[in-house]
Amino acid sequence: MTAGTQPVVQSATRPAAPADPRVELLRQMVRVRRFEERCVQLYSAAKIRGFMHLYIGEEAVAVGAIGALSADDAIVSTYREHGHALVRGVSAEAVTAEMFGRVTGCSRGRGGSMHLFDIGRRFYGGNAIVAGGLPLAVGLALADRMRGRSAVTACFFGDGAVAEGEFHECMNLAALWRLPVLFCCENNRYAMGTALERTHAVTDLAARAGSYGMPSAAVDGMDVLAVRAAALDAVASVRGGHGPFFLELRTYRFRAHSMYDPDRYRDKAEIARWKRRDPIDRLLKQLTDGGAVDAAAVAAMEAAVAAEIDAAVAAADAAPVEDVADLTRFLLAEQRTRHG
Repeated sequence: MTAGTQPVVQSATRPAAPADPRVELLRQMVRVRRFEERCVQLYSAAKIRGFMHLYIGEEAVAVGAIGALSADDAIVSTYREHGHALVRGVSAEAVTAEMFGRVTGCSRGRGGSMHLFDIGRRFYGGNAIVAGGLPLAVGLALADRMRGRSAVTACFFGDGAVAEGEFHECMNLAALWRLPVLFCCENNRYAMGTALERTHAVTDLAARAGSYGMPSAAVDGMDVLAVRAAALDAVASVRGGHGPFFLELRTYRFRAHSMYDPDRYRDKAEIARWKRRDPIDRLLKQLTDGGAVDAAAVAAMEAAVAAEIDAAVAAADAAPVEDVADLTRFLLAEQRTRHG
């Protein structure tokens, strides 16, 4: 598979790719949206505990950007990573089981919502610390360079991370060593409850890349086609040996920062304005206006997604929790018996 040809396979039950590739982009965004909506229900029913950060509204970023990567590329995500994991190919069942604390989860039920990992898919979290994934991404890119691999490491982070020291250290090092890192800033305009203009004197975040001699682009993160086109260009640049690239993806989360957040810092009119730019509605209108999909096709798509999520929840609910005897496994070094 080469970069940008087809998105990473979602699951064993994924339907055949439609003639118009935009329909598959729509399906992926619908899949992420419906999964997150089910998570709200499961959280309210106390099936999911702890912190949980939803991706509703930002689906175009994950679908557009991750679809531009190859299976050999690495991804480092944030605590708002359900959508990233699903698009990358981590099954809905593995993600649900992880949030249920079941041993069949992608992190054996030990990480929960904020720590989704799948080494086989080179999906390295899930990181609960703001900007904490940036040094990991630089390390992964350096490791690939030292091994002679042509892989790209895509690092997702929010606008809040741009104010952290790790951001500047990692941007500088990646540029200095010309490491193959694609920096993907998901600028949803709020670092938790603080608006971007209250924390940054210069709100054009893509401009930060210029101070490190790094190419950059600012993209409408509510337009999956624009995100995909920009990501394909950026990945090609990085893979071509031109050093790191910075993408500012201007998006918006429709829900609060987390399930614990009362969301009193945003004006309702502002939220309503952004919802009118819903990336799913936007692409759906294009497809229906152009005759690429009709009501029956959309209904079938929704039914297939609902069935997948229902099956994932049922399987996760029936899965076991980890045996008490294994609670220290992976925490302490296991003693090996020497024979002979």
